[in-house]
Amino acid sequence: MSGGQFMVVLIVAMVMIASIVRARYGHSRGRRGDGAFAGEQEMARLREEVKQLRDRVQVLERITVEKENSLERQIEALRDRPELGPR
Repeated sequence: MSGGQFMVVLIVAMVMIASIVRARYGHSRGRRGDGAFAGEQEMARLREEVKQLRDRVQVLERITVEKENSLERQIEALRDRPELGPR
């Protein structure tokens, strides 16, 4: 194989390897294709999930505070009760 032929084979091999790596890691020369749209959908789904989780945390915080207040009132009511007498 002459030097020119070897250079052509080397260039073709480099281009093939680069296209395989690009396909493997999803690089697309700045074009917006299906991958970008799928990424936007995933981002929207994740944002909605975060919103739902925040709402759940708010509900749990409210329930916790209500239980603490209720328990505190029950304890105070027991403290304020007159003694039933010695045992």
